[in-house]
Amino acid sequence: MSEPESAPPAAPGPDPRVDFRKDPGPAEAGPAATDPAPDPWAPPAEAGPPSPSAPPQPPPPPLPAGGWASVPPSAESGLQPGPHAQPGPHPYPPYVLNPYAPRPEPRSNGFAVGSLATALSLLSPVALVLGILALVQIKRTGQRGRGMAVTGLVLGTVGTLLLSLALGAGDFGPARNGRGDRYADRPPAGSVRWSALKVGDCYLSSGTSGQPDENGDETVYWVRRVACAERHNGEVAGTAKIPESSGAYPGATVVRERAAALCRRVLDDYALDQWAVPDGMDDVYLYPSAGNWAAGERYVTCAFEDPDDQHLGTVRTDRRSLTSVQLAYLEAVRGFNAAYLDTPKQDVAVAEAEYRSWARRMATASRAEAAALRKPTAEWPTDVQPKMEKLAETQSQAAVAWDAAASGSDVAGDLRRARALVARSVPVSVDIRRSLGLSTGEQVPDLRV
Repeated sequence: MSEPESAPPAAPGPDPRVDFRKDPGPAEAGPAATDPAPDPWAPPAEAGPPSPSAPPQPPPPPLPAGGWASVPPSAESGLQPGPHAQPGPHPYPPYVLNPYAPRPEPRSNGFAVGSLATALSLLSPVALVLGILALVQIKRTGQRGRGMAVTGLVLGTVGTLLLSLALGAGDFGPARNGRGDRYADRPPAGSVRWSALKVGDCYLSSGTSGQPDENGDETVYWVRRVACAERHNGEVAGTAKIPESSGAYPGATVVRERAAALCRRVLDDYALDQWAVPDGMDDVYLYPSAGNWAAGERYVTCAFEDPDDQHLGTVRTDRRSLTSVQLAYLEAVRGFNAAYLDTPKQDVAVAEAEYRSWARRMATASRAEAAALRKPTAEWPTDVQPKMEKLAETQSQAAVAWDAAASGSDVAGDLRRARALVARSVPVSVDIRRSLGLSTGEQVPDLRV
């Protein structure tokens, strides 16, 4: 039995995958409609030798110039092949960017470390500068060390303030000769003689001779009195009378020394809180010249003055402007601060006897402060009481170190240990002052009005 003849195959229809940009010839007919569509993502088959009977294949149509296929993906994305990129198909893209990769831990800022180290080494001006630089860099880079920078900055500010007081108040360096010489020219309009200034008056400097004497002092003829709410160079704290030993003028050097001793008490009573005096305002005093003395002038004027800058407000912090707790604390630490500022000016190697005498005074002052802070009648606030005890304990330890410096064989070493204990007490003092509402030495140059 023969098989039935099969129906002739249907004519193939147009294939949608055929390039219609030109008419296909008989040899360009596409695959049968029944053939499965090729996988466009399959890897290319390995090329073999062409079959002799296979019809010639036309070349692929050219791509438009500048098409996306002419640019590699890495040139568009900026990424480079990952470590697993291999020829051939791969289940993951060959370009890897891991947004969750761990980031390196930020390092501590070098300036912050240096600021804290120099502050603990009593290099206050260096610590102040390094602390500022550290905070600027940390804000920009996000490094660690902000706490160290702030600590170094605070200690540097306090240390620089104490250093400036020691250099300025120790010898009342900017002393002035003459409280209004009667032989000077007539004062300009708006100016007054020094003898016309009263306690609490503020003034602008003017009318100096510009010729310092052998002590480095200038002769002052007149000043311009202004309100303390206005810009001014100085503020008068009070006057004191020089005791007369004889009718003859004892000389500028002797009068200068007497004026320094008299003004110290006047200035301390006017500004009980020395931390509230801005940087640049030093203790000054004006004493009579020979001409003033011959005319019967015996008074010295004591003031705070900044010859290079002007300030607003008053430096006055006397008993009328303080609470009982603030006054009790300032009175407790007053003696120690005064003794500490009386440091000998020469080096230990050439003035050992002076340093031993100074160390004995410091030991006495440290014990007196510790006793005042622990006084049973002192009504410290509850949150301040532990800080007062901590400061008192530090001062008790410092007294032992000062005793060793006064009588031991290693004066320089014992002095370093005593000063290190003083430096350790500074952060506690700053914390106490902040709790009591007193100045911490971090105020802006201009004071309250």
